[in-house]
Amino acid sequence: VRRDPDALRRAREEHEAAVERHVYWQYLFHRQWTALQAYCHARDIRLFGDLPIYVAPDSADVWAHQERFRLDDDGTPSVVAGVPPDYFSPEGQLWGNPIYRWDRMAERGFEWWTERLRRAFELFDVVRLDHFRGFDEYWCIPAAHNTAIEGSWEDGPGAAFFRAMEDEFGELPVVAEDLGIITDSVGTLRDTFEFPGMAVLQFAFGGDPDNDFLPHHHRRNLVAYTGTHDNNTIVGWWRKGLSDTEREFARAYLNLPDANPEGRVHRQAVRAMMASVADRVVTPVQDVIGLGSEGRLNTPGTMGDNWAWRVLPDQITEADQEWLAELTRLY
Repeated sequence: VRRDPDALRRAREEHEAAVERHVYWQYLFHRQWTALQAYCHARDIRLFGDLPIYVAPDSADVWAHQERFRLDDDGTPSVVAGVPPDYFSPEGQLWGNPIYRWDRMAERGFEWWTERLRRAFELFDVVRLDHFRGFDEYWCIPAAHNTAIEGSWEDGPGAAFFRAMEDEFGELPVVAEDLGIITDSVGTLRDTFEFPGMAVLQFAFGGDPDNDFLPHHHRRNLVAYTGTHDNNTIVGWWRKGLSDTEREFARAYLNLPDANPEGRVHRQAVRAMMASVADRVVTPVQDVIGLGSEGRLNTPGTMGDNWAWRVLPDQITEADQEWLAELTRLY
């Protein structure tokens, strides 16, 4: 825990085989990933990655840089990350990640973040910054608490952080994950650096035609999604993710037929996203081929079957490809 030189030496000797095994696995991944990058770039395909704002309490980063996190004397977090209660979660979300000592990060010119982003930009052409709000202000929860109810908002690094990153990298190829309750100051921070935000179609049909996520309200500097990795598929959402009012609004907005709307909803959803003025559209392949909840990638706050779904070679038909290509040409 303390990185005592003698303890580290003993650990290196005792766990030499395990360490070498991980080094080799990482080498294999690096070789495979760079081959994939080359294949994609030769075909004008860019890779869009994701960078979680926080790291795990048992991560190498926290262990090796304990002074940059809010930890107790024994190396465990004194406060942890999450978000406060809202309409969807009466107890909030208790993530449990250690919180940064942003003052110490700033004193070192945010060098830890500089290297983290440098690696992300090596892996990906565009990077989504998860929980963008946390760079403006973040919810801080005492580590002993079992829910996120009793916490407090504290100031994040704000514009100084992104100016430091621009000084290092120039224009940042990032997308701001600005979902949830977004304050004016978060929107100002995003727009000051001209980062595109996000809009998710599945959140658009609460009954208010002024909802920013409806495609006719999109702006150009935006990434529009039928759903993200945390959402159900469009077909799964249509089957069991809507109230009667939302369903009727979605049926009218997406121009779904009275007969078998379920058979058309994924294509009409993709068309609505493509037809908007948003510069980028993300369409999960499950929504291209019309899968139900069996194709869902992740259910937030649950353990078990997440991140297990894989597309099979014969699931994407020639008709699916031609339809998607035609929408791309059309819009």
